[in-house]
Amino acid sequence: MGADPEGEEEKSAGSDGKFDASSYILDHVADSHEWHILTKKDGSAVAVYLPVIIYDKASGLHIFSSRKIAEGHSYEGFTVAHEGTNAGKIVHVNSEGHPDETNLPLDFSITKAIFGMIVAAVILLWLMLSLARSYKKTGISAPKGIQGFLEPVILFIRDDIAMPNIGEKKYARYMPYLLTVFFFILINNLLGLIPIFPFGANVTGNVNVTFVLALCTFLITQLTANKYHWKHVFKAPGVPFWLLPIMIPVEIIGLFSKPFALMIRLFANMVAGHIIILSLIALIFIFQTILVAPVSVFFVLFMDCIELLVAFLQAYVFTLLSSLFIGMATAEEEHH
Repeated sequence: MGADPEGEEEKSAGSDGKFDASSYILDHVADSHEWHILTKKDGSAVAVYLPVIIYDKASGLHIFSSRKIAEGHSYEGFTVAHEGTNAGKIVHVNSEGHPDETNLPLDFSITKAIFGMIVAAVILLWLMLSLARSYKKTGISAPKGIQGFLEPVILFIRDDIAMPNIGEKKYARYMPYLLTVFFFILINNLLGLIPIFPFGANVTGNVNVTFVLALCTFLITQLTANKYHWKHVFKAPGVPFWLLPIMIPVEIIGLFSKPFALMIRLFANMVAGHIIILSLIALIFIFQTILVAPVSVFFVLFMDCIELLVAFLQAYVFTLLSSLFIGMATAEEEHH
């Protein structure tokens, strides 16, 4: 969640000078082209400015630091919109110096969420490559070190998630995906609880990220589904012929509602936890008294413990439901 709340008080002040809790919270949970650390007493910001990579049909490719367009500045005809439907996005600047939100450029920038995913991917690769080297050295033996931590988790995903839902004959081909999605979500969830750079990005609380994860599950499910899955969709067994015009659209909607539920469940649970914690911190500035601080800190620590549980739970639920959907699509027809 990663910024200094005291410094943010000035940044999130409204036009009347009062602390604006909604702006403070939304600035933290939303994606950004810069990683705000704190605000100095003189109002200047200390931040990590990320690379901006945009392509415009008229002027071509532009690569520069987000420092160039920070705090309302414009550079090479671009700036960041601070209000409206495109708030937070890079837009053109017209001849009068005002944001022009028509014909938005293609944005390939490294934002907080993308940088957070890169950090999580590096950690995931380091863990798995270290585990592979450990097995290469020791072979099949009593787990030690990193093996002792990761092996029970991997076996749990194999024995209690993949095998029961996909089946002993087919589970192995889906294990790489299930392990990847579990550890990727878990690592991002845990890193989001550490409020210091380079951690603290609200990656799994970003609906674009959860959309792509759910899309991966959807594509794997549908592309590896067998003929009995599609037979159930277009000619459900036991359904009268005259009901098929009703049942087929229902079944097709069901194909998309499952990954949609995956996307919303992960996004909503993670962003809600961040909002609650930030709201508790904001109470100190809303009431403008240090007497509220002990109560806020106590509940923040309590919510952090709950969020730690939710981090593991949401990774488990996403992996479990993904394996369940895959299992339903690859199940063989039962013969009686």
